[in-house]
Amino acid sequence: MPQERIVGGAGSPTATRSATSGPVTAADVGRAVGLAVATLTDALAADWHTRAGDLDWDCWETLEHTADGLFAYAAQLAPARPPLDGFVPLRWRRDRPEGPPNVVFVDRAVGAAGLLQVLETGGGLLAAMVATVPPEARAFHAYGVSDPEGFAAMGVVETLVHTHDVTTGLGLGWSPPAGLCDRALARLFPGAPGDSDRWATLLWATGRAALPAHPRRAFDRWHSAPLRDGTA
Repeated sequence: MPQERIVGGAGSPTATRSATSGPVTAADVGRAVGLAVATLTDALAADWHTRAGDLDWDCWETLEHTADGLFAYAAQLAPARPPLDGFVPLRWRRDRPEGPPNVVFVDRAVGAAGLLQVLETGGGLLAAMVATVPPEARAFHAYGVSDPEGFAAMGVVETLVHTHDVTTGLGLGWSPPAGLCDRALARLFPGAPGDSDRWATLLWATGRAALPAHPRRAFDRWHSAPLRDGTA
């Protein structure tokens, strides 16, 4: 799926997966989405046209993009022969020139409750595909041909960091579990610092914060390709 340009980087993949991180699973996708929905339910009456964090999108566009991403990751894994050289040929468009390119759009007339329902739908579809597709399956992603665990990790990261963007815009607190962040970091950012708070490190890896010994820097890409024998 098309990716927005964000600031921050994660270094080169050099680290092994930690003994405690384990693989990213379908359950992790469901947990990330469930936690996001539970948090954002407190803001159903808020102004969702507020800018989302440091993005150029508002909170509605950002969460709509997140739901769209979950759907698109599920779509990449769904064919009997997943594509290895491009995205499933869906028709992407933007509601406005500066907005995110999506396939999935939510009827704004239903309000934020409907937006959260669509986010849950995208998460459910991705979790189902990750749980169903054989682990040896491969499908195209712009950052490298990936496996079901990789797409699960991408869904987790998209959900966690874009919920951060939205909660920042809406004035809500948001701090996902360290273990969930650790598993996503180990899979997609194996070169990220291993001795810092896991949520702060994920924000650093996706360009949303600095760490004490690591300044904020320009995002390049995450490591979509499967990790082999503990190394990238």
